[in-house]
Amino acid sequence: MSTFEEVEAALNGRGFTRMAFDMQKIRDLMDVLGSPQRAYPAIHLTGTNGKTSTARMIDALLRAHGLHTGRYTSPHLESVRERISLDGQPISEEQLAATYDEIAPLADLIDARNAEPLTYFDVTTAMAYAAFADAPVDIAVVEVGLGGEEDATNVIDAGVAVLLPIGLDHTEFLGDTIEDIAWAKAGIIHKGATVISALQTEEAMRPILERSAEMGATVAREGSEFGVVERTQAVGGQVLTLQGLGGIYDDVFLPLFGAHQAQNAAVALAAVEAFLGAGPNKQLEAELVREGFAQVDSPGRLERVRSAPTILLDGAHNPHGMAATVSALEEEFSFRHLVAVVAVLGDKDASGLLDLLEPVAARLVVTQNSSPRSMPVEELAQLATDIFGEDRVTVAQNMPDAIEEAVVIAEEDTSGELSGVGVIITGSVVTVADARKLLKR
Repeated sequence: MSTFEEVEAALNGRGFTRMAFDMQKIRDLMDVLGSPQRAYPAIHLTGTNGKTSTARMIDALLRAHGLHTGRYTSPHLESVRERISLDGQPISEEQLAATYDEIAPLADLIDARNAEPLTYFDVTTAMAYAAFADAPVDIAVVEVGLGGEEDATNVIDAGVAVLLPIGLDHTEFLGDTIEDIAWAKAGIIHKGATVISALQTEEAMRPILERSAEMGATVAREGSEFGVVERTQAVGGQVLTLQGLGGIYDDVFLPLFGAHQAQNAAVALAAVEAFLGAGPNKQLEAELVREGFAQVDSPGRLERVRSAPTILLDGAHNPHGMAATVSALEEEFSFRHLVAVVAVLGDKDASGLLDLLEPVAARLVVTQNSSPRSMPVEELAQLATDIFGEDRVTVAQNMPDAIEEAVVIAEEDTSGELSGVGVIITGSVVTVADARKLLKR
């Protein structure tokens, strides 16, 4: 059997960031595998932000109801094992290697038939579906990689399709307008599905409704059939009252921060209700709902990794996500002095991210992350200086130096009094992964 290290190397050899959207190749691979994705029902999630956090909430709620779950999310922070979870835990190195050995010769067969080989994401998707069938799981919770209709995960015919808020991102692949992007994402809606949609703009909602009508799908919308009734801050998170498809659920503790996470919780609850058959006058057991939400975590989403000063990690990588992060920082943390460490990928709207950060960050340290697609630090520094002013921007060539600089700046600016002082490291999931390796114990 292959070792875990050999599997990692083989997967990376397919090009960690290479993208090639060819549904026929992944369909052919699933066919020669015996269509493992048809062995269990699924909840499939798409949207611009919030997919991973919502998938983790759905997973926790399903497990609280006694179901064996498989969860597939991306990207990972530290190990490819995180992408494939069984009953809430990353797949073991041994299971991952065994699954890869099962798939590898068949993937090679498909590669031989095509001009371009299967991608890293194609193969890990197939591995997830095979691992879920082997487990076996009662249900799979699957996050799209990019878009929806042409995403490799869409070989699964999910009975529940979840659409988180849709904004502008990945325009080079999905289209230049919200409407184009919504059409791409609405492609995960299959015949007879139940669609759970977060609040959307009219431009995004139109394609969702048209696709749903075409597929004979039932639609439940945030703000109509479900939503957040009330939220209050609490130590370590927030307490929610949620309107579900089946009724009101109160005193729900969610150990995550921000109004966006409360919205994600409402969407997750509705998705689980739809899957378990709850509806008007038929609620889930409230204690199980509370138990599920209380177990949720979401690494890299306003994750506190140090104190004195407080250091937070947040993977916001587009303006929609950064707006939610900034709102949570203002509402939940009330820092009197915040230093931001930022590294972004070169194809992202760095100016949009920095514009949103400027009102809440007293000082900024710009750097670059370990991705080959990282924006050069000199380019990011110029954008930052235009927005923050030269006296508020510090340049660091790598992540260790950037974190050290940020802590020194925080201590100097506040004369060593670290109460109410914070550092946030943000701009990309890769940025968070790099920082997490240095800070998380």
